[in-house]
Amino acid sequence: MASASVPHVFHLIHSSYKQMSVKEKMIADYVLKNPEKIIHSTINQLSDNLQIADATVFRFCTHLGFKGYQAMKISLASELVTPIEDIHEDIKENDSETTIMNKVFQSNMTALAHTRDIQKEETLQEALNILLEAGQVHFYGSGGSGVTAQDGQHKFMRTGLSSLAYTDNHLQLMAASQLKPKDAAFFISHTGANKDLLEVLEVAKNRGARTIAITNYAKSPLTKQADISLYTVAEETEYRSEALASRIAELSLLDTLYVNYCVKRKQQTQEALSLIRDAISRKRL
Repeated sequence: MASASVPHVFHLIHSSYKQMSVKEKMIADYVLKNPEKIIHSTINQLSDNLQIADATVFRFCTHLGFKGYQAMKISLASELVTPIEDIHEDIKENDSETTIMNKVFQSNMTALAHTRDIQKEETLQEALNILLEAGQVHFYGSGGSGVTAQDGQHKFMRTGLSSLAYTDNHLQLMAASQLKPKDAAFFISHTGANKDLLEVLEVAKNRGARTIAITNYAKSPLTKQADISLYTVAEETEYRSEALASRIAELSLLDTLYVNYCVKRKQQTQEALSLIRDAISRKRL
């Protein structure tokens, strides 16, 4: 379930509705009645539907405490995720192994679909440009997010771009202190509230590195400090307390950037892959 410390869009709207202007109430009413349409609409489409200015919609979002429309939309999408009507309540003790498998797969597919739908093309392009300009890329994460960080290193090592992953906080701080301007650093955290990771991000930014957050929450300390943020949408349950569905979405975002990077750096990637395949061939009989 979403963290109780992260206010829901619906709650924020209801709590501040009386203080809203006429136009803000118009937007609020539309959001409350058409949440599914909101997460699939741009700010321009919403303003056109309501015949109001984009700036009015933007101010509505900031008044609720979001950076802008995209951040509000991401938070709203998190509220709308209903993997198999809450897998915690839906799984029964007498469910067969295959039934449980189907429910788990459906939960993962829901997380992937919602994560795909909220991505902003400009943000993906910016993240890709950071990678294309980087001399090296670091991936930082702890616990389950550390596994995602290691997968990021494993992927990008195949591109010829110097790639490193760190899951120990002391090593993270040491590595971040060696980053150079324009180097890329990914910070992966489901909650976006890991204190140790935030300290590493501060060191990386002081070194002039470009920082990219991957998190499930648009309103988190991590998103406030990172240069850009990519978001996952996954609802956690008692049976999936380690953000498993979120991790699959995180991996897919890294896959997206990896493939895009390979397309832009085709020759470099082919040369790196050739060297890697030659080296790995020694392990085969």
